[in-house]
Amino acid sequence: MAFVYILKCSDNSYYVGSTTDLTLRIEEHKHGEGANYTKTRLPIELVYYEECQSIETAFERERQLHGWSRKKKEALIKNMHDKLPELSKRYT
Repeated sequence: MAFVYILKCSDNSYYVGSTTDLTLRIEEHKHGEGANYTKTRLPIELVYYEECQSIETAFERERQLHGWSRKKKEALIKNMHDKLPELSKRYT
């Protein structure tokens, strides 16, 4: 089992990551031992996570979420799945 997760940083930005041990990884982030991105934006808060079958699946989902807009990530965090298709449309 693995996880993909979203952290809210002190500057209100979001960080997306994946791990096989969610509890340990969040503690690492909180103590500045996580990613370079989060260590300069402490404190952090876990705002969303999903369970995945494998670390490979979690990593694929992480890459997908990286490409999402802030509004789309916030809809996911707020469990507003009905809004996701609309937020996927590109307006040019």
